[in-house]
Amino acid sequence: MAGLSGKTVFITGASRGIGREIALRCARDGANIVVTGKTVEPHPKLAGTIHSVAAEVEAAGGKALAVQLDVRDEDAVADTVQQAVKAFGGLDVLVNNASAISLTDTLATPARRFDLMFGVNVRGTFLTSQACIPHLVKGTNPHILNLSPPLDMKAKWFKDHAAYTMTKYGMSMCTLGMSAELAPHGVAVNSLWPRTTIATAAIEMNFPEAILKASRKPAIMADAAYAILNRDSRAATGNFYIDEAVLREDGVRDFDQYAVTPGQRLHTDLFLE
Repeated sequence: MAGLSGKTVFITGASRGIGREIALRCARDGANIVVTGKTVEPHPKLAGTIHSVAAEVEAAGGKALAVQLDVRDEDAVADTVQQAVKAFGGLDVLVNNASAISLTDTLATPARRFDLMFGVNVRGTFLTSQACIPHLVKGTNPHILNLSPPLDMKAKWFKDHAAYTMTKYGMSMCTLGMSAELAPHGVAVNSLWPRTTIATAAIEMNFPEAILKASRKPAIMADAAYAILNRDSRAATGNFYIDEAVLREDGVRDFDQYAVTPGQRLHTDLFLE
C-alpha cells in the first residue's frame, strides 16, 4: 500500500465511534485529518469531542484540524471545506460518516426525526460531497467513502423503519450516481458497511446489551476503510463493500481481534442477509 502520508482526509461525524477510528487509522500514516462533528464540549453520556479526537490524531502521528460542523448547513459545509483546503492545501479523501438513526415505524416517527435523518444522512452526504468534489478532482488518488449499505430493495428492510432505511439507501444512491459521474475525473466513490453490528453509541442506545456484546469493535471498519482508500481510485469505484470481505481480500484471517466478546456468535447488521 502507498499509504496516506501527507494526504488530507475530511471526515464527518468524527468525534466518536467509527469516524474517530478512521481518523486515527489514517493519522498513523501521517495524514492530515479534518475532524468535523457537532460535539465540542464533553457530553454527559457520550465520550469524545472533535477536540479530543484532534489531540489523539496528533498523538498518532497525523496533523489535525478540528471544526464544529452541522452537515445540514450548506454555508457551514462550504466554509469548513475552505478552511480545510487553506490549512492543508487541498483534499484527497472524504468520508461521509455522520448519520442519524431512529429505528421506528411510520406512526412512531415524528416529522422532526424524519427531517433530522434526511437532513444528516442524505442532505449532509450530498452537500459535503458537492463541496469537496472541486478539490478532490485535483487530489492524489481521490476517494469519497460513504458509510452506507448495499442497495437491496426488499420490503423487509423497510417494514420496521421505513424512514431510516430510505435515508441510508439515499446515501448509497449518492454512491451509485456519483461513482459514475466522477469516474472520468478519477474520483472513486464507494460505500462501506459492516457485516456485524459495531459497538458504537448508536448500537448501545438502540439495541439490547446482548447485541452490543455480539458486536465487533469500530477498528474493523477503520481497517477496511483504510484498505479501500489505498486502492486505485480509477479502478475501485462504485462498490458496496462489506468490511470483513475487504479485509479477507487483503489477507486478514484473525477476526477475533475485532470482537467485543471473542468466541461469541456475532450479530449480523441491518440490511444484510
